[in-house]
Formats: sequence, C-alpha cells, structure tokens
Amino acid sequence: MPTEPVSARAFVEARAALDQLIQSRHSVETVERLGVLIHRQLAAGHKVMVCGNGGSACDAAHFAEELTGRFRADRAPLAAIACTDPGHITCTANDYGFEHVFSRWVEALGKQGDVLILLSTSGNSENMLRAAAAGSQRGLTTVALLGRGGGRLKGACDHELVAPGETSDRVQELHMLILHVLVETVESLTV
Repeated sequence: MPTEPVSARAFVEARAALDQLIQSRHSVETVERLGVLIHRQLAAGHKVMVCGNGGSACDAAHFAEELTGRFRADRAPLAAIACTDPGHITCTANDYGFEHVFSRWVEALGKQGDVLILLSTSGNSENMLRAAAAGSQRGLTTVALLGRGGGRLKGACDHELVAPGETSDRVQELHMLILHVLVETVESLTV
C-alpha cells in the first residue's frame, strides 16, 4: 500500500490553512486595515517595531528589511526595526531574564504612535506578553499575529489575527504571507 509523500501532505496542509485564511472575511479585512494603519503611522513619521521568538524572529527581521530596503517598488526607505540584535537579547536575558528581552527593547525605543507587531505561533511566551504591555503603556499601537487559538496573548493587543494551522510551521508560513501582504499594501499607498 503506497504512502502519501511527506511533500504532498505538507503542500495540502499548507493550502488548506491558506484557504481557511482566505475564506475568513474578517481575516482578509483585518490585514487590509493593518496595512492602511501601518502606512498612516509611517507617513506620520512613526516607525514599525516587530519581534518574535525563534523562526518568528527571523520573520520579524525579514519584514523589517522589506520596509527599510524594498519589496517590489523603488521608494523611500520606511522606518522599521526588528528586535534581533544579539547584543541586546543576550545582555537583557543575562541581566533581567529572557522574559524581558522584548519589553526592555520597547521601553528603550518605542514612542507614542509607533506600531509594535508581535509574532507568536502560540501566544503564550512571557516575553511577548510583557512586550504587549510595554507597548500599550508607551502608547504604541499593538498588533499580534498569532496561531493555535491565540494563547494568553489573545485580547492583549489593539489588533490581532489568529492564523489557522495546527502546527507552528503552518502558522509561520501564513504569518510570513500576511507580512508580505502588509508590505505590499503599504507600498501601494506609498508609491
């Protein structure tokens, strides 16, 4: 009895999660609203701050460079920064604990009017919860891209989107697609 190849199953799972996202009118409208919001805040001279753990940290860096560099269009660079500096992360984790790496960064760099995007597949990391609280206290617009029901971070931010998917990899794939759509929306309003 032949078994289904892993690659075929993976593509089917990814497509099913994407189809579920696309079929959610709320999710599609939320992404559009967030793109407009980010554009408006950048145009007003604010910045986008983004953070995540593990693979989500890599996605945060990718998103920031799409804004500061370019995505599809030649345009002025846009103010964005990801919390991926190993010096900051290791210093803060060593001196205060890993649960403070993002909140200390937000306290140091966040200004009222900035947009803070938190990427979390579980929504349960203490460092993300503390970052959301620090962002809210400093007057940042907080956005959470979540997965697997949203976890403890669900409801803690001004805006949120819970991506479908049963595993972190499927959720992260949708988060990256959402981040690309956000940049595409911002660019369409900027150029």
